[in-house]
Amino acid sequence: MSGMGAHTAESLTTTFHALAHPIRREIVALLTRVEHATVLEIAVHFAISLNGISKHLKVLERAGILKRAIRGRTHYCSLHTAPLAQAEAWMAHYRQFWQERLDELERFLANKQLQEPSQDQEAV
Repeated sequence: MSGMGAHTAESLTTTFHALAHPIRREIVALLTRVEHATVLEIAVHFAISLNGISKHLKVLERAGILKRAIRGRTHYCSLHTAPLAQAEAWMAHYRQFWQERLDELERFLANKQLQEPSQDQEAV
């Protein structure tokens, strides 16, 4: 993942920015429970204005997390998980990286403890 291109880095930044706000994370969670929802169906779950919800939806849409289909005057929103999968893959890479480092540290400390005599043994 160290060779991550500028486009990938930019899309990760956009994805994490979109997920940074709790209302947007709740919208994502809501869209995991339904195939699609209208803007009004989403808005009823929040104590903010319809305009405020629309702004949050636009952020999710720019990040590619939300897809919008317009039928007549009704806007239907659905979840698009590709950006979330990309973010998860990035996190999984670093989770593995740090797990390996922690495992190495654990082995090092265990070996060091075996090699050093305990204070009780030194007193004898």
